Amino acid sequence: MEQRVGEVSAVGQDALETVRQQPELLAAVVIAVLAVLGAVALFRYLRRTPGDRFVRALAERERVAILMHPNPDPDAMASAMAVAEFADQVGTEAAVHYAGQIRHPENRAFQTVLDCDFARIERANEIGGAPVVLVDHNEPRGFEGAEFIDPYAVVDHHPGNGAGTAFTDVRPDRGSCSSILTEYLRDRGWSNDENADGLSVPPRLATALLYGIQSDTTSFTRGCTHAEFDAAAYLFQAADSDDLNRIANPPIDEESLDVKATAINRRVRNGSFLVSDVGTVSNLDALPPAAEELVRLEGISVAVVIGEHDGEIHLTGRSQDDRVHMGKTLQATMDVVRDASAGGHARMGGAQAPLPWGEATAGTQFVSDSPLVSDGDGGNGRDPDEFRIESPEDLERRLFDAMNGEL
Repeated sequence: MEQRVGEVSAVGQDALETVRQQPELLAAVVIAVLAVLGAVALFRYLRRTPGDRFVRALAERERVAILMHPNPDPDAMASAMAVAEFADQVGTEAAVHYAGQIRHPENRAFQTVLDCDFARIERANEIGGAPVVLVDHNEPRGFEGAEFIDPYAVVDHHPGNGAGTAFTDVRPDRGSCSSILTEYLRDRGWSNDENADGLSVPPRLATALLYGIQSDTTSFTRGCTHAEFDAAAYLFQAADSDDLNRIANPPIDEESLDVKATAINRRVRNGSFLVSDVGTVSNLDALPPAAEELVRLEGISVAVVIGEHDGEIHLTGRSQDDRVHMGKTLQATMDVVRDASAGGHARMGGAQAPLPWGEATAGTQFVSDSPLVSDGDGGNGRDPDEFRIESPEDLERRLFDAMNGEL
């Protein structure tokens, strides 16, 4: 035995002497070892899911501010709740913020039934300097100083170029942001059985995410993908069916019914396209249900409802026509109005802007800073008058032109 050990030791000494005499061999050995270690590290990195990388980014901060888009809907609220749950799990303090208001009956019921703790803000400094995590939108907006916020992380399913400094996951092909956060839960091993060992999805969060998916896909009929169905199947076991029913069927206020009736009575039709101006409304959340109602009319494939509120014009659109991308249609319509914002998905979109014809009166010409507008010395050779919206009738015409692909 001692002889064998001695032989092995001698072989080792001979190998070491060989390496000493041939430095290039030593370099080759070192490079090979580093290559193996690098390959292992790369393999481990590539195996990390978006959920892993997102939670790691949360864990690197002591606190974060989760920011929903203005007037958050169930998808935004559920996504924010999921981020807060992840943050809590890794010991990161989190607070959820939003600008605007939560007024739609469904949204208010969601907040009340699930006992959500959201903080309304009007200025960026109310966030308190914490790293910002955007959910269900990828560019901060809707409050003073929003343009100066550089998001730390972004999780979204809307088109856009917004990105986070540490993490970005924007998937316009998804029907909801909630399905992306649900994917994170599943990939990180959260069980949908509250009695299972380890981490399990709380019923409150499962209910929120399931309703967020259902709401943003209009009960799985619009913009829905396999990911939404898979996420819903996973969440269903942990969700509270009674809470789902309470959120989905809140009492309906009289104004919402009145706005629907007005939208139906004032509808203007152009082929299968429809526009309805309901005039002044006190509750902007009454507009989307009216648009949903109109697009269900026989022979109608696209519907836009227009309402005025607090010196602004608001448009909500729904499309079941593959030729009409609703978000792009509203952008094309409103790109001539200064300070207008518009966008959305193929099936649904929204827009708002200062009243381009003045407070409830026609005649004020409102020309945008759009690059399409002639600069007065030839420019693009088009008459600036083409880029004015002088009355509700002008807006109606532009909407139909945009739906017909003429803008």
